[in-house]
Amino acid sequence: MPASDPATLPPGLPGPKAFTEARAAVDRLCQLYEGGTRFLCEAFARAMGGNIPSRRVRAFYPEIRLSTTTYATIDSRLSFGHVSNPGTYAATITRPDLFRGYLEQQLGLLLHNHGVPVTIGLSQTPMPVHFAVAGEAGLTVPQEGAAAFTLRDVFDVPDLAAINDDIVNGTWAGPGARPLAPFTAQRVDYSLARLAHYTATDPGHFQNHVLFTNYQFYVAEFEAFARRALAEPDSGYCEFVVPGNAAITGAGGVLKAPDSLPQMPAYHLKRADGSGITLVNIGVGPSNAKTATDHIAVLRPHAWIMVGHCAGLRNSQSLGDFVLAHAYLREDRVLDADLPAWVPIPALAEIQIALQEAVAAETELDGFDLKRVMRTGTVASVDNRNWELRDQSGPIQRLSQSRAIALDMESATIAANGFRFRVPYGTLLCVSDKPLQGELKLPGMASDFYKSQVARHLMIGIRAMESLRKMPLERIHSRKLRSFEETAFL
Repeated sequence: MPASDPATLPPGLPGPKAFTEARAAVDRLCQLYEGGTRFLCEAFARAMGGNIPSRRVRAFYPEIRLSTTTYATIDSRLSFGHVSNPGTYAATITRPDLFRGYLEQQLGLLLHNHGVPVTIGLSQTPMPVHFAVAGEAGLTVPQEGAAAFTLRDVFDVPDLAAINDDIVNGTWAGPGARPLAPFTAQRVDYSLARLAHYTATDPGHFQNHVLFTNYQFYVAEFEAFARRALAEPDSGYCEFVVPGNAAITGAGGVLKAPDSLPQMPAYHLKRADGSGITLVNIGVGPSNAKTATDHIAVLRPHAWIMVGHCAGLRNSQSLGDFVLAHAYLREDRVLDADLPAWVPIPALAEIQIALQEAVAAETELDGFDLKRVMRTGTVASVDNRNWELRDQSGPIQRLSQSRAIALDMESATIAANGFRFRVPYGTLLCVSDKPLQGELKLPGMASDFYKSQVARHLMIGIRAMESLRKMPLERIHSRKLRSFEETAFL
């Protein structure tokens, strides 16, 4: 923090200190963050009440800093928990209360693998007042011009220069210490605010295993499963949360439906350690798929899987068959600027096995017989829902040359963003129409199909997530997702 800064700063916050124990280090992060946010909230409340400060009021995000002069000697199978080269690394931190478990885990690995302390102190990154007051009841930042003073003259506001994906995109070029974590504090705060807006649930409710769907029909089935799970004492699930943050802890609880659903409603079947399952209905289209995953990624989930509907492209497929994606034809275009289409998106063995075993368990088919109801192959994702209305010679030729077996609008985006953000990903779709064979998605066909297949399809996704939950973290977070020089934190 610059010594010459003329701003009014939080009083009494401790200076930088070295720590060799992860829990104590996170305690200090919490102390610094809470001190800064409390100071900003109080100053902002006074300013809105007419007591406008005569000079800038400023607080800074806390920071983790590591300096090492040696290479770490580690188990070569591990893809995280260590820095690649000697040097100085740092990460600004927000909401250490929300991320406590994650931070303790990552810091513990770092301390163990390098044998040097980490330093916890204040960074040089100002904390925007919008994010500082986000969790304070009764405080909201007014729009520009609505206050009696110019907000930016008194408080720091979000800075787009600090809210970007340079680290995860591999384009970060300094200056200063190299990144220790995949996201900066402002980038995390930005996504936490967007998550609350788009899903109408507090980010703290999100679980480590996320299912995405493109139909609201799955929500009723998820709630029915949640109630059954809550009625079972040994299930490990403790709470079910819906948009509006309404919650039940037992099978017979009453959930008040919100007056209107948000753009991407989220439903959370929680476990005490965060290892439960979140279902997000992202609706239709790659833009929604990118928006949801852009923001959920900052929560560092352990897996996300698409369980939606698709068009089957082969004569041998039937309505209701399953498609397990092992490759993606990316014609969604929304990620081209961040992840060029020539970047391959590999299938992850751990996810693929979990999904295939879940299909086998739910259908009671195995081996060669499983091929009766499931195909493994390439899924194409496009950005035009009515692609059938255009000249079909080009699209159909590309689909055939790619050996695609199914087409949708979200799966490739979710998988590609999983690859980009180092979040294990997978796709299991269900064939709801066959446009190339004249079986279009019509109202009568859809209702019969939904009645018979939605529950089974959702249960497969849930079974897969429950299987992945039992997998060691170092196994599911594959080295295939890590580039040449990675951040130490997942």
